[in-house]
Amino acid sequence: MTAEQHLTSDLFEVDKRLGLKPVVDFNAYLEKAFGAGPCRCSRCLATAGDEAGYTHAHSFDFAGQVVHRRFATTAGSDVLLVLKKAWLSYTKNDLPALGSLDRDTLLAFVEPALHKRLLPLLLASGLVKEVDGQWLLQAQAGD
Repeated sequence: MTAEQHLTSDLFEVDKRLGLKPVVDFNAYLEKAFGAGPCRCSRCLATAGDEAGYTHAHSFDFAGQVVHRRFATTAGSDVLLVLKKAWLSYTKNDLPALGSLDRDTLLAFVEPALHKRLLPLLLASGLVKEVDGQWLLQAQAGD
């Protein structure tokens, strides 16, 4: 096989793990985790959207598109459940209970268009804390 043929064949090789149901489900979950527009919960309405003092963000700006976290389906336990299934399916290993989360592995099974949603969801759900650029899995606490 020539170098050119090898490069062309690489373009058409798709990681079959990306088509596994838990991985597909995680990407769909990530897509639906945010609704259009700013948060309209009672706290946000009372403060006119000023989230200063909030433990976790409610509204996010993704390249000019303002969205809000769907609280009913994005509690830390909900995020953890779909993440554990996708992680196990993709890596064939259990997600570590606590400590550093392998960002490269996680990004490998998240659709590139959804990368910008990943960290905000993990942080807002309380599942992950970012420390010195590392994503650290946290013990689950209430939202």
